[in-house]
Amino acid sequence: MTKRDAAPSARRSRLGAPLAPSFYDRPTELVARELLGAVLECTTPEGVTRGRIVETEAYLGDHDDACHAVAGLTRRTKDLFGPPGISYVYFIYGMYWCFNAVTRERGHGSAVLVRAVHPTDGLPLMHARRPKAKRERDLTNGPGKLCLAMGIVGEMSGRSLRTPPLMIRAGEPVADDQVIVTPRIGITRAADWPLRYLVRDDPFVSATPKHFQQRTWSP
Repeated sequence: MTKRDAAPSARRSRLGAPLAPSFYDRPTELVARELLGAVLECTTPEGVTRGRIVETEAYLGDHDDACHAVAGLTRRTKDLFGPPGISYVYFIYGMYWCFNAVTRERGHGSAVLVRAVHPTDGLPLMHARRPKAKRERDLTNGPGKLCLAMGIVGEMSGRSLRTPPLMIRAGEPVADDQVIVTPRIGITRAADWPLRYLVRDDPFVSATPKHFQQRTWSP
């Protein structure tokens, strides 16, 4: 191996393996908590971006009024009802994509929304895509923001999260006492359900409303 090849090889060896479908085929709340610390990776023609997942929300299925599954199987929601470990990317407000990892068995209709990542690779590309972000923490501290910064779009929906363009890799685990649980943000139905998980004191998590109850995660 030449010196020129050594660095890329070492870089690849430090990347965690893609999470297996069995990781996602579990209760959605548990997947949402354990995705904290994993690495979201997006590959586009412009380059590769990566970020450590630091905030998630669980959407549990058709009994959860805030989950898209309540609308049933539609053209928009078909990927939500797919097998565990695929992507579900949807459009909101006519301007933003949101990325989810599908959980549980095929047909259940549950997923984890990734709300924020702490960037680790591809920051120049993220800044180019989000030129109005005045602070680095504003690049990816929300589901629409992170999709813009990382280049995640609707054509990436329904894909396995083990191969490009979207992957979730194993990362550094987050200790239970560093995980905060709150209600989900920006919803009106089932708004009090404590299904938002975030890494304590990470600068890239989105703002928590002051009136929200917060607690430390307990298995």
